[in-house]
Amino acid sequence: MKVIASSLRKGNVVEREDGKLYVILFAENIHPGKGTPVTQLDMRRIADGVKVSERYRTTEQVERAFVEERDHTFLYNDGDGYHFMNPETFDQVAVPESVVGDQAPYLIENMAVQVSIYNGVAISIELPQRVTFEVTDTEPTTKGQTASSSYKPAILSNGVRTLVPPHIAPGTRIVVMTADGSYVERAKD
Repeated sequence: MKVIASSLRKGNVVEREDGKLYVILFAENIHPGKGTPVTQLDMRRIADGVKVSERYRTTEQVERAFVEERDHTFLYNDGDGYHFMNPETFDQVAVPESVVGDQAPYLIENMAVQVSIYNGVAISIELPQRVTFEVTDTEPTTKGQTASSSYKPAILSNGVRTLVPPHIAPGTRIVVMTADGSYVERAKD
């Protein structure tokens, strides 16, 4: 099915001119002040894991592969990979570490994720945009720093380093973006 390049998002699967399937790792629409807007896509070839970077005009047609996208629940991680269960059929699927990639630290037990399956093989996962973690370690607040817009480094319960506002102390639960690990807000729970 042909779609315009600007509608492609992370996790989508496209078929390029070489006839091979690629999963999109990063998609960005660039609108320069002068000239034609373009869509920058960083992709990984599903067959062998080779990474490719490509630019398309935003209105250019790209072949999007038909991939089955289903909600799954994350169960656990072991030597075979990351295991997910379909909550409707209770079928389990093992996703290799190469497919999960840098999203692994954000996986929480019983988290609902979307798993893309092509010909019975899991080719990509899509996490919720935001997840909640506890701050385990951060620098103490410096007096007089509270009003400034500076951020301080912190380590979350999943081991990821991020930057948080000065008022956040260890033990505080915060919401972070799964795309880049950036701070969003203090958790409301």
